[in-house]
Amino acid sequence: MTDTLNIHATAIVVGRTGLLFSGPSGWGKSMLAFTCMTEARRLGLFTALVADDQVLLSGEAGTVIATCPPSIAGLIELRGTGIVQQDHIPSAAMHYAVLPGTASGENRLPPEGETVSLAAGFSLPALRLLTGVSAPLAILMAKAPGIGH
Repeated sequence: MTDTLNIHATAIVVGRTGLLFSGPSGWGKSMLAFTCMTEARRLGLFTALVADDQVLLSGEAGTVIATCPPSIAGLIELRGTGIVQQDHIPSAAMHYAVLPGTASGENRLPPEGETVSLAAGFSLPALRLLTGVSAPLAILMAKAPGIGH
């Protein structure tokens, strides 16, 4: 797969794990990703921003690769606060898609083994997360214990 697709998302790395935050505008992708990076630093884990708002996806040997457009490298928008600079890397393999969770109703427990198709040829295992949780990285690590390694 050699095509590149520009999607509205935020991509970070924690340890060697790529996390792609994807969901509707206003869901809080950037703030959740920023909070996860802050938690990772407190735990002494490597963490870096790949891209915020615009993520270029490509495929390489069956792996989804996220790349940042050069014009926004190292920048993340924290809604209501402004744009801040973060440690960043230009591209990374993505391992999970972090999607909005639901706190009530019949679908409050996501299906086990859920995957999400981000676009034709781009799919990742899904992890669901509510916005506004105080320790999002801890929740993601509990669901996928390999995160951060």
